[in-house]
Order: sequence, then C-alpha cells, then structure tokens
Amino acid sequence: MIILHNKLVRDNIPDIIKSNGQSAKTVILDDEKYTAALEKKLKEETREYLHSKELMELADILEVVEALAKNQGSSFDEVLELKKQKQEKNGAFDKRIFLVSVKK
Repeated sequence: MIILHNKLVRDNIPDIIKSNGQSAKTVILDDEKYTAALEKKLKEETREYLHSKELMELADILEVVEALAKNQGSSFDEVLELKKQKQEKNGAFDKRIFLVSVKK
C-alpha cells in the first residue's frame, strides 16, 4: 500500500521511515518549489498549533521560520534581531491590548 504525503519533511524522516522497515520515495526541490513548500509548511504547522495549542507545534513553526530565513539568504538570528527592533519601536503583546477603533 502506498500512502501519498506530497509535503516537505524534516531531513531525518526518510531514514526514520527506512528504520521502520518501509521505503520512501523522495525528491529534492528546486529553489522555487522549496520556497512554496516552506510556505505551505508554515500554514500547516500554524493550523496544527491553533488546533492543539501544544508548545511542540510552536517549535515546529520556528523551525520553518528559520528555514525560510535561510532560504532568503538570511538567518534566524537576523529574524530575532528584527523582532527585537520592532518590539523596541512598537512594543510587544505583553499588555494584552486589543484595539477596537480609532476616531479621526
């Protein structure tokens, strides 16, 4: 029986599948397909977090964000620096402020 997945997986998944006595058909994606697969993976991991509320799913989201940063020729550290800059300028979400409206 063949189960179709058609999704980006972590690097060790083919070896894990093999160690379970199964075989996996894989392909290496070109840049364009890899970017699209990462973006799809980000949506998938976000949905999984929103459904489960598990910290492990947040870790998966960060893994995809790191891969996206590398794919853009950057790094996770640069993303964290940009986060810090934005936090210094606009604040964080610690105060739980919910903006209802602005009157002009």
